[in-house]
Amino acid sequence: MKFTEFGFDGRLMEGIEASNYEDATPVQQQVIPLILKGKDIIASAQTGTGKTAAFLLPLINRIITEHTDGITITVLVIVPTRELAIQIAQHLEGLSYFTSISSIAVFGGGDGNAFVQEKKALSMGADIVVCTPGKMMSHIKMGYVKLDNLKYLVLDEADRMLDMGFFDDIMFIIKHLPAKRQNLLFSATMPPKIRQLARSILHEPAEINISISKPPEKIIQQAYMVYDAQKIPLILHLLKENNFKTVLIFCSSKLNVKALTRDLKRNGIKAGEIHSDLEQESREDILIQYKSGRLPVLVATDILSRGIDIDNIDLVINFDVPHDGEDYVHRIGRTARAEADGTAFTLVSVKEQRKFLAIEKLLEKVVQKMPLPEAFGEQPSYNPIFEKRGGGKKKSFQHRGVRNK
Repeated sequence: MKFTEFGFDGRLMEGIEASNYEDATPVQQQVIPLILKGKDIIASAQTGTGKTAAFLLPLINRIITEHTDGITITVLVIVPTRELAIQIAQHLEGLSYFTSISSIAVFGGGDGNAFVQEKKALSMGADIVVCTPGKMMSHIKMGYVKLDNLKYLVLDEADRMLDMGFFDDIMFIIKHLPAKRQNLLFSATMPPKIRQLARSILHEPAEINISISKPPEKIIQQAYMVYDAQKIPLILHLLKENNFKTVLIFCSSKLNVKALTRDLKRNGIKAGEIHSDLEQESREDILIQYKSGRLPVLVATDILSRGIDIDNIDLVINFDVPHDGEDYVHRIGRTARAEADGTAFTLVSVKEQRKFLAIEKLLEKVVQKMPLPEAFGEQPSYNPIFEKRGGGKKKSFQHRGVRNK
């Protein structure tokens, strides 16, 4: 199903097209029409199934077509962590770029300036507020948060919020919301606590169950724990020590694409690059060279994760850990197409370990961790820590330098 089939406002469609969205994922196909109709929803959908856009798109569309007053909070999205709040806020900014939607992310750990901005938005009104429970509860207790005319409540990763001990905080917030509103609850799992929460806040909800598609089993998946400075040297080593004829390397930013391509060329490796700074004609020319075998290595942003149709890619390398499981599946799915086998390497820095663990959980697969060549010296161990709320501790990673024997 194409995004053009949902009947979205033209301003929103501009943001969708600018984000290179064409085909809706299964969760988007099922959830978007129900939200547009005003139904409450309880959805079993993990990160990586496209659920963020599944609730953002119809809510943006309803706001810009229903002409809200702009002096109150219309949508409240509650999430378990500041990282997810930031990620959703960035996603929202891209999709709503051509609209007049106002939004803010509210989470703990900020400085005084962040608090001033949050207070101003929460007291004067913002169309969409993405928040963590504890921080929003603190603002509400200070008495200036405008929730009287709120129309939509979204609980994202509800099971994780309950695991982190946020049940009382969530119920405190909900008690300050209007009784008449549309409720959307997303959870990777559906334990009894989630069912209990759903019964207490949802009204005749539609139930949706979506699982992410898994990459083909014939893809050999391996990961290297690295420090940032080791990434480019490791890629150079992997390309020179292995006989891969056709290689596709994904980076999460065009700056990384440019830097990596430059270093590959300096080291005698024929490589091309594709990113949004290139004109369409230049992209097509590079793809022609790559498909014909004249260019053995192609470095690209996620522009190519869904759109490239080549059956003989031997190796996919994730220079950066993808943002979510869906991106990971699409990236490594560029190899092992048709009857061919394929290999996928992912380079995981210390700060990316949590994202990679989330991908492993989503795929229900432990990806083999590879030692670095001895000449590289120490590498970080794979030890992402998810600390639960309480005791004033911050979420952190525990990592120790280890030397390969």
